[in-house]
Amino acid sequence: MKMKRILSLGLAVAMTLTLAACGGKKVETTPAPGGNDPAPVGTELNVGVFYYNFADAYISTVRNYMDEQLKAAGINFTNYDGNTNQGEQINQINTAITNGANLLIVNVVENSSPDAAQQIADLAKDKDIPVIFFNRDFDASVVQSYGKSAFVGTDPPEAGHMQGEMIGDYLLANYDTVDLNGDGKISYVMFKGQEGNVEADARTQFGVEDANAKLTAAGKPELEFYDANNPSKYLVDTTGAWSSQAATDYMTTILASCSESSGNMIELVIANNDGMAEGAISALQTAGYNTGKDGDTTIPVYGVDALDSMVQKIEEGQATGTVKQDGEGMATTIMALVNNVKEGKELMAGTESYNVDADAAKIRVPYAKVQ
Repeated sequence: MKMKRILSLGLAVAMTLTLAACGGKKVETTPAPGGNDPAPVGTELNVGVFYYNFADAYISTVRNYMDEQLKAAGINFTNYDGNTNQGEQINQINTAITNGANLLIVNVVENSSPDAAQQIADLAKDKDIPVIFFNRDFDASVVQSYGKSAFVGTDPPEAGHMQGEMIGDYLLANYDTVDLNGDGKISYVMFKGQEGNVEADARTQFGVEDANAKLTAAGKPELEFYDANNPSKYLVDTTGAWSSQAATDYMTTILASCSESSGNMIELVIANNDGMAEGAISALQTAGYNTGKDGDTTIPVYGVDALDSMVQKIEEGQATGTVKQDGEGMATTIMALVNNVKEGKELMAGTESYNVDADAAKIRVPYAKVQ
């Protein structure tokens, strides 16, 4: 399933323009540097990079690294903000193709089904344009359908497994301290980023399942969701934005009725990303928890991404753990494929040492525990 790439680089003025697209969507265009140097033989790359949401904290780290590496490679590129709107992203892709984009890098908005990714792959295939999907996973059939497509992301269950293992180990080492009301059980809340999202589904499932496996193996009861009337056992960001504000709002509402004095305080927070973890911490700190000060109660809070701000909170005793989703590693892996296109090689050339799925051109960037 090897794929051809296009050559790149060329003449352009070294400057960055930031424009606003129709409907207020953000578009950032960066021509390649080069002055009057002659362009190399081949087709100059004109790359469209499509992000599901500029406001997503983790995606912002990927975008920063991508910008740096694309600029360093002297490649013309334009960033597009889908603003969590799949229809808008499709419009942006059509516009980019019309404007001469000859390589697409796509962080698809909607991945609860493969339909959106398949539509994008079909658009690229119709124009014989390579497309590199990243971060938001979907069914392998999409990249299998087009030989000049690939995906760079993670193994969705891996983050949930790591998070669950960290939680289980921490609780077993600190059970009596975490069990604030002394009832022998740990009451938790789970913040899910988005319904139907492969990563959110896996983190929600395994973050709890793997913690429970460690607890029950040690003779402890399973985690108990704080709201017995919620059969889903999670709270979802209804905007699909995995936002800090959603978790802050949820946690503020919860703390209005859950407290140490009433014996039903939340004793553990699990979040599908660091943004929501930090939103929950903000609400906890307003209520006097997780200040990091000696003598103040810290509710264990776990996230995913290892944003600098979350790592700092762990170091300061305001959070307990996170799982590193390597933004730089993802950008660097994407750039390896971009450089293949630039050099006229097959899309997946030189990826033998990468963690690639057996049945599709899908590269998995590993996670790591941070605690």
